[in-house]
Amino acid sequence: MAKTAVGLFENPDLVDEVVRDLEASGFPRNDVRILGEPREMAGSGVMDIPHTDFEVDLIRELKTIGATEADAEAYVQGVRRGGVMVFATDSGEKTDAAAEIMNRHHAVEIEELSGSEPHLPRTDGNDMAPSRQRSVMAGRIRSSGGGARLFVW
Repeated sequence: MAKTAVGLFENPDLVDEVVRDLEASGFPRNDVRILGEPREMAGSGVMDIPHTDFEVDLIRELKTIGATEADAEAYVQGVRRGGVMVFATDSGEKTDAAAEIMNRHHAVEIEELSGSEPHLPRTDGNDMAPSRQRSVMAGRIRSSGGGARLFVW
């Protein structure tokens, strides 16, 4: 059974640090994927066909690994606003560690994106998220300490 840790990051510069930490923890680079809005689409209209295809494909991929429609839409909204997603897939326990690494780097809480005014986390390290209990919901495991999620599929 595959597991994927998914984190959305407001600051694209943080993504390099996340990937370095994932690799340092023993996560193979070929099991890590980075996804942001393609540069040639930035600034193009939301209704442009390539832009729409990109978003539809991302929603489909997220739903395939277990995200709800609302969560998938929130991730797309985050990418649309300049965020970058990191996917780390493995069949073992490495994905739990990957989610913790993403949370240490302040992965965005996607619930905050669904409101009219998103409150994306600051990147200065002074906004540590409160610890939460781990819970399982529809194939999704919330990890303590941040916005990274584990999807089991």
